[in-house]
Amino acid sequence: MEKELKVAALRNGTVIDHIPAEKVFQVVSILRLKYYNQPLTIGNNYDSKRMTAKGIIKISDRYLANDEISKIALIAPNASINIIKEYQVVEKRALVLGDEINDVMHCANPVCITNHQQIPTKFFVIKEDNKVRLKCRYCEREVSQEDIKLKKK
Repeated sequence: MEKELKVAALRNGTVIDHIPAEKVFQVVSILRLKYYNQPLTIGNNYDSKRMTAKGIIKISDRYLANDEISKIALIAPNASINIIKEYQVVEKRALVLGDEINDVMHCANPVCITNHQQIPTKFFVIKEDNKVRLKCRYCEREVSQEDIKLKKK
């Protein structure tokens, strides 16, 4: 069986792999990649042994900050992040959700102050029994990980 290279190799940068296909463009939005002026590869709907369809994002000459990794973990907790230097994977980073998520998602409470004034949202992360919920700092409404509505950037 011949292997087919579907995405070009990356010299230096970050590869985010095993993103659920339906979440790829949310990751692009979180990382504000439409404003990134270096080479960038976005692939979607590739076959995967681990999931029905996956996406991959390759970002040249950029390494993600911990808060960016935490935001990705919010919507794609099983994705993988590889740091590439001179075409070699030098580090694999785990997706770890931090204790707070700031200004990434909307509050589900229609009367929350963040939905009526220019106040950045802030959610506390509550982890229990392999489930994640987020609690709004302002109105204390809780949102499950499945019901997150990301802000458009």
